[in-house]
Amino acid sequence: MTFSLTENKVVTFLKEARVELSKVVWPTRQELIRHTAIVIGISLGTALYLGVLDLIFQGILERVI
Repeated sequence: MTFSLTENKVVTFLKEARVELSKVVWPTRQELIRHTAIVIGISLGTALYLGVLDLIFQGILERVI
């Protein structure tokens, strides 16, 4: 049983992946920086919000217990 490179499923997959990657519209450097800053900002905002809620609930539980 012989295998040719053109029949190899891995090679076929890599060729198809390369074709699909050529269709991708990659963001510009400026867009990438802006979107990264937005994600970091939202993450920090969410962390701050949850931290404040944690402190509030901790205070309430300490008064109850």
